[in-house]
Amino acid sequence: MKKRLQVFVSSTYLDLVPERQAAVSAILKSGHIPAGMELFTAGDQSQWSIIKRWIDESDVYMLILGGRYGSVEPDSGLSYTELEYNYALDIGKPLFAVVINDKALDAKIKKIGASVLEKDHPVELSAFKQKVLSNMSSFYDDEKDIRLCVLESLPEIAATRELDGWISGAEVPDTKSLVDEITRLTKENRDLTNEMSSLQDKLKKAPSSKENSSNEELAIILKSIEIDFPKAMEQPKMNLYAALMWLKDPLVTGITNGHGSDDLTMFVYQNILPKLQIHNLVINEKVASVKYRRFSLTKHGQEFLAYIEKKEILNK
Repeated sequence: MKKRLQVFVSSTYLDLVPERQAAVSAILKSGHIPAGMELFTAGDQSQWSIIKRWIDESDVYMLILGGRYGSVEPDSGLSYTELEYNYALDIGKPLFAVVINDKALDAKIKKIGASVLEKDHPVELSAFKQKVLSNMSSFYDDEKDIRLCVLESLPEIAATRELDGWISGAEVPDTKSLVDEITRLTKENRDLTNEMSSLQDKLKKAPSSKENSSNEELAIILKSIEIDFPKAMEQPKMNLYAALMWLKDPLVTGITNGHGSDDLTMFVYQNILPKLQIHNLVINEKVASVKYRRFSLTKHGQEFLAYIEKKEILNK
């Protein structure tokens, strides 16, 4: 599934409108999502909290640094642009920056005027610029360089970092069938657990004996457990003991959940054989080199069936 990264674009605003537009255009062209806070009101602490949350929720932070330092936050003495950059660094957000070079800044001053040049905080701007250049950054002459930097940086970040990103709902697989199957198996497991608990209670109430798990006792227990077949299968009522006698021949070779199994076979596999497994009469095992599983008789199951057959012969 293709992930779309959310990129927070940070800069001073009025002096860098074309540069921001170039960055936003390149982010969209690369298939990702631009984000930013152009309408941020300097000094509004609630807005600063919102900005931090936007940076938290973005996958990548991008800085465009021109010739202005920006509005200064009174308590820290840092510009809000530098505060954003520092925050992205502190939380380990993947980031990159583009910094205007001196020649391009001179040309911008001649074209627009001194409003694009920092007058009040040149020292702070210089220190901030050195910090930015010490991390992932590059210089730009014009909007073309900014677009190129975006198109080069985002694929590299996406390939080297495990980022959440955004995924189209159309690409998310339908999990309803999986949820339904989990619900069915959960109910089946709960029913089997309750049944096993009930059987354990019955065993506790039975007369104590050194041979609690004798064949006769096991036969009585199996005969007390009724099997409820779906009406559509039109199967006669039987208990678990009768079901074992009915299935003893197929169990010699094993009963699988392989492809093509009919409804009755799947009912036996999913509802009757797990009940026999509780009493250690059958075991569920992986079949080598194939994808399906198989129920077959355990040693105890073989001994129990041998005992029943011997008893029937002797009673004739």
